[in-house]
Amino acid sequence: MKGLHAVVTGGGSGIGAAIAMALASEGVAVTLMGRSMKRLQALPLPASHCIAADVSDPDSIKRAFDAAADFGPVDILINNAGQVESQPFMRTTFDQWQRTLDVNLSGTFVCTQQVLPSMIERGFGRIVNVASTAALKGYAYVAAYCAAKHGVLGLTRALALEVAKKGVTVNAVCPGYTQTEIVERAVQQIAAKTHRTAEQAREELAASNPQGRLVQPDEVARAVLWLCRRESTSITGQAIAVAGGEVM
Repeated sequence: MKGLHAVVTGGGSGIGAAIAMALASEGVAVTLMGRSMKRLQALPLPASHCIAADVSDPDSIKRAFDAAADFGPVDILINNAGQVESQPFMRTTFDQWQRTLDVNLSGTFVCTQQVLPSMIERGFGRIVNVASTAALKGYAYVAAYCAAKHGVLGLTRALALEVAKKGVTVNAVCPGYTQTEIVERAVQQIAAKTHRTAEQAREELAASNPQGRLVQPDEVARAVLWLCRRESTSITGQAIAVAGGEVM
């Protein structure tokens, strides 16, 4: 993989940071994108490039990918940026709904459009969308997030067929509850609303995993790395669950 150039959105922490480090360990030049330049620059990736970008803003994304092109054509795109807001369906405002779709679904669409033409022209590309088990099943109180992630999976499958003969693969990884800041916020929210301890709330989330634990970011990163390899040419249009058997 040495000599390839990857862009990782939402690369400042959690799964995105783990993916960036895994790619860099294989000799891939990594461009990190995220809202917080300070957070991006704090990662121990001395050879990486950092670009502030908001995936919910198409103009911001265009500027970011124009800047990334200065470091070479993008061979690998990891659409990892995402957010979730927990709310009962009838309390979900249209603004919350739209914001969730803008980041999780439309952001994936806009970023992919930025890199796909050059990938097709060169006859090689790897696009990996970090979805969620929420792309494969439903979860209560996160209807907007589930809808967005189901949309990401539909986009993955449709685009994989469209570019199947062009040297570009498009796949999704679908982590279960993973030890990240997003899950930690969910833990605190559950604890506050149910008057349970944080540890009890964490155990409740882990219980959905048949292995009885939270997934670790580096486990997701290893699955992504496999999909990005040159020899993974025949793997496209897939949804790889990294969830300890939660979804089969």
